[in-house]
Amino acid sequence: MSDANAAERQLPKHIAIIMDGNGRWAKKRFLPRIAGHKVGVETVRKIIRYCAKLDIQVLSLFAFSSENWRRPGSEVSFLMELFFLSLEREVKELHSHQIQIRFIGNRDRFSERLRNKITEVESLTRNNQGMVLIIAADYGGQWDICESVKRLALQVKNNEINPADINPTHIARGLSFADLPDPDLFIRTSGELRISNFMLWQLAYTELYFTDTHWPDFNEKELDKALNHYAQRERRFGLSSEQLGETICSNNALSQH
Repeated sequence: MSDANAAERQLPKHIAIIMDGNGRWAKKRFLPRIAGHKVGVETVRKIIRYCAKLDIQVLSLFAFSSENWRRPGSEVSFLMELFFLSLEREVKELHSHQIQIRFIGNRDRFSERLRNKITEVESLTRNNQGMVLIIAADYGGQWDICESVKRLALQVKNNEINPADINPTHIARGLSFADLPDPDLFIRTSGELRISNFMLWQLAYTELYFTDTHWPDFNEKELDKALNHYAQRERRFGLSSEQLGETICSNNALSQH
């Protein structure tokens, strides 16, 4: 698709992706699972570049869930090393393109070496003004909500807030990337039809897109399919189509004055 056509589409501000299917891609080719993970890193590079080219504001990638620790120790060790090496190799180029990198999740179980690298990358790119790249590692949506509730419980304990006054906004403020828009488009590759504990709160009104394509085969053309699907959706946020039309007309009228 040409850049002109891409510009005419209604593009999401924030895309969140579960990058699934590295192992299945490898198995299909009679290769070890780690081969799929290696090729998957190349796909990450391509999708980041394409999203930045399209001026997507935020791209979130689910790199490693809190449940992934249950995988065989050898695979987890490989993934941790691949994670570290990918950060080391890619950060300079990402930084040169003004991409800001943030990590969300519980870092306690990572090695000190990896934690230091994460801190280094965040510090280097903190003031960049381009696309925000969120990497979810040892992350879970339930964990995220729990952490926010803990903060609220402490505020209640310190008499900083009355329990009766707590509303969804208070919980949302304590979640990861609370200063950024929630995902508009969620993509999961490799045919699984679930969100697997990813951004449970933030995906409340997100458009969901599932594809059978394994992550190593997911490319710019496949992302365009998801973006075209998104552009055809009517995002009502609980309103009726009629109400949404009235709101749009009202906003257009105000913008002309």
